[in-house]
Amino acid sequence: MDDVLGRIPPLLAARYPLIWIISAEEERVERGIERLAQQHELPLWRWRSTTGLTRASGPPDPETRNALVALERISAQESSALFLFEDFGGELADRRVVRRLKDLVRELEVRRQALMVLGADVPVPPEIEKDVVMLDVPLPGRAEVGRLLSVLLRAQRIELPPPLVEQFVTASMGLTEKEVKRAFARVLIDGNRFAVRDVDLLLEEKSRLIRKSKYLEFIRSDTEMKGVGGLDNLKEWLRQRSAAFGERARAFGLPEPKGLFLLGVQGCGKSLTAKAVGNYWRVPLLRLDVASLFSGRAEEGLRDTIRIAESLAPVVLWIDEIEKAFLGDTTGNRVFGALLTWMQEKEKPVFVVATANEVRGLPPELLRKGRFDDIFFVDLPNVHERLEILDIHVRRKGRQPESYDLLAVAEDTEKYSGAELEQLVIAAMFRAFAAGRELSQDDLIKTVRDTVPLAVTMDDRLKDLREWARPRARPASVDTRRIAFFSDWEEG
Repeated sequence: MDDVLGRIPPLLAARYPLIWIISAEEERVERGIERLAQQHELPLWRWRSTTGLTRASGPPDPETRNALVALERISAQESSALFLFEDFGGELADRRVVRRLKDLVRELEVRRQALMVLGADVPVPPEIEKDVVMLDVPLPGRAEVGRLLSVLLRAQRIELPPPLVEQFVTASMGLTEKEVKRAFARVLIDGNRFAVRDVDLLLEEKSRLIRKSKYLEFIRSDTEMKGVGGLDNLKEWLRQRSAAFGERARAFGLPEPKGLFLLGVQGCGKSLTAKAVGNYWRVPLLRLDVASLFSGRAEEGLRDTIRIAESLAPVVLWIDEIEKAFLGDTTGNRVFGALLTWMQEKEKPVFVVATANEVRGLPPELLRKGRFDDIFFVDLPNVHERLEILDIHVRRKGRQPESYDLLAVAEDTEKYSGAELEQLVIAAMFRAFAAGRELSQDDLIKTVRDTVPLAVTMDDRLKDLREWARPRARPASVDTRRIAFFSDWEEG
């Protein structure tokens, strides 16, 4: 914030008379401007609709609660000064106020005075837009949040290891100063004294902000990486970047990760992985509702989506089935172009996870390096992954995997997706339940024989997808054929 407000004295010297300060944090911005005025020995006047025009340590002037009267008082001030106006957006609907502002511009320039309008969304009348400079005050940064947390921890005599401190700072990014203080106070009230599980309280605070959006959904995911079967190459890639949003990574010289594109066979874990990433990295997960976005004003909706996602950063933004969003009509192409530009130039730590089942129709610029950090192809699970997936789902249903020959089931389920393996376990349980007995190996085997996986009926399409992905994407799974070859070679 100080960097942004620090631009005010040079603007004053360059005779910029009107400055719009974009922020919803009145108290925080007021403190910053007060410090600025003291450092540069500038008188500071403040105007509010409830008090009128006041100077620090001076009494309010009730007559100046009228905006026109307040602007006349400014005209009477001869020396260089700063005037901070709050609650001013509604006054700009009065054309006389706009006219007076326009008349005042020349006087302010000559006396090197600046009238600053503070608000979250204050319109700029077209009559004066050429004279206005916009300053967008960012939410508290890592250093600012770190200071707030440090002061609180010292006051409460709590010592935390640096990695946990960094987790709390990261989870607090995207909140206002007041929201950060309230969230920290809630942690103390709950009595956990900043344990690891308290990070979720900060994420919950962020979830409240998402409810205002028509296009974004806050996903409270309890999906863990160990609940995703297979995909070991992809998991290792994510593990290496698990601390990439922290200060240690910046000090090491690493950029913040941009995003990940997961393409491949339907039902093989792309969406499940997207849900697990936010939980694994301990940052919020937002899902972009593509259908809602394109059912209304898509371009405006995308701008709102980007603004909210950036305000909550660091965050994972999940765009599911991206091929359905940005193919076809003119509006879709414009939105697609805007998305590409943002992905290339974004500076906030918004990690985009895009998933797609059909990518051959997508323009090549989406897949160019720089949009995403990497592209992974998620294929049907191999026999080892099928065994792992079956183990996961049998355990979830309260059974012990050791009670069944799951390897035999895994070997018998070639071309099954992960989702189909889950449904196989459920269908076998229905079979056992209907017969009034416990789930058996025979139930699993018979269910396999009664099922035709989707990949069998879509074999040609799957071959085309693999052919397309081979030179363009990394495999999400480890090549077990190579592992088996070296294992056999060592044994021999």
